[in-house]
Amino acid sequence: MASLRRARDRWPALVRRRAPQWWHRSDVTVRDLPLGLLLLAVSFLPDAHGTQIGGLPTRPLDALALLLIALQSLPLAVRRRWPAVCLALVSAGFAVDQLRGYHSFAGTALPIALLSVGAHLERHRRTAALVFTLAYVPVAVAFARLDPGEPPSELVTFYLAMVLAWGLGAWLRSTRVADAEHRLRIAEDTRTAERTRIARELHDVVTHHVTAMVVQAEAARYLTASPDRLDQSLTAVTDTGRRAIADLRHLLDLLNPDHGTGHGTDRNTGGAVERATEPRAPSGGRLRTLVEQTRLAGQPVEFTEEGTPAEPAGSAELVAYRVVQESLTNALKYAHGSSTSVRVRHAEREITVEVGTDGSGSGAGSPGGSGRGLAGLRERVDVLGGDFSAGPRPGGGFVVRARIPAGSPS
Repeated sequence: MASLRRARDRWPALVRRRAPQWWHRSDVTVRDLPLGLLLLAVSFLPDAHGTQIGGLPTRPLDALALLLIALQSLPLAVRRRWPAVCLALVSAGFAVDQLRGYHSFAGTALPIALLSVGAHLERHRRTAALVFTLAYVPVAVAFARLDPGEPPSELVTFYLAMVLAWGLGAWLRSTRVADAEHRLRIAEDTRTAERTRIARELHDVVTHHVTAMVVQAEAARYLTASPDRLDQSLTAVTDTGRRAIADLRHLLDLLNPDHGTGHGTDRNTGGAVERATEPRAPSGGRLRTLVEQTRLAGQPVEFTEEGTPAEPAGSAELVAYRVVQESLTNALKYAHGSSTSVRVRHAEREITVEVGTDGSGSGAGSPGGSGRGLAGLRERVDVLGGDFSAGPRPGGGFVVRARIPAGSPS
């Protein structure tokens, strides 16, 4: 008994929750049918007065009137699925209804059918409008013969009212199409921006680590006579590879739809175990680790950090880290062995980064690059409202400067 009582108590809540879902999932014909049934029912009410064209006297309902009421009301069930068929049936029923003098309330279905054609007919809309206009001409002539004293202006006014209903439907259609195109453009822009962001992250992560590994591996070829230094160089290559794997796995975790839901798992990165969902906000410690890694690759780097990071710094720390990372990567590739300086200054509302290389090194690495790294840095800084510049300096070498507003949301 208690279980039956609980089931009885849950039934209204279950109906309230499931009924809207069923209604939205049901066929469009099922959702349009109630409107036709409503017009059908109202047409039989004693005080229901419908549209009247001309001055023909109203006659009582008979068997033919019942058929005409159904012919005008029930086709509204297919007004969105087959709007042209709906308009043809409703128009025929409306014409006979008016010529016979029934003037039923079901005649209200005609402007609804015209609006539906304007809004939902996919093709041949102009043809349908022309056919309706040509069909209205003999009906107007028949009214003029049955009621010669009625001025033609009333027939013209009624026609213009129907044209207005058609035009309203066409406007609704154009608005719906424009909204759909706008949503499609937003979706395309979002996908493009996301692909660009992923490509930028992959470039920042992969290029730096792989460049460091290539430089360290090249140096190891000349250290066979010095086992200690060879072991140190190979250890640096191994550590760099592990960091690359860790960063790539973290980036893939960010692309995972389940990221951030608390279902992160520990990932073994070959000695370094990292929580996939841990925050990766760069700090001064990570900057020093980055500089030390570059030094192990054979690049002399002088690192200076001033001030205390703002709280909260938002995306500024990440962007500052990427600026230093990309600049050191370029120094390794195009000015290997050159003296490089990294200066990071934390102010109350901004972070200033300057990375300079004197350009006197061996020039190891590829002779040119795609420019994607610096372009990505400029985009990152511009998004936060900062300033970015990169280019040769008067005394020789290359310098990258960035002013990054702190406190911007991630």
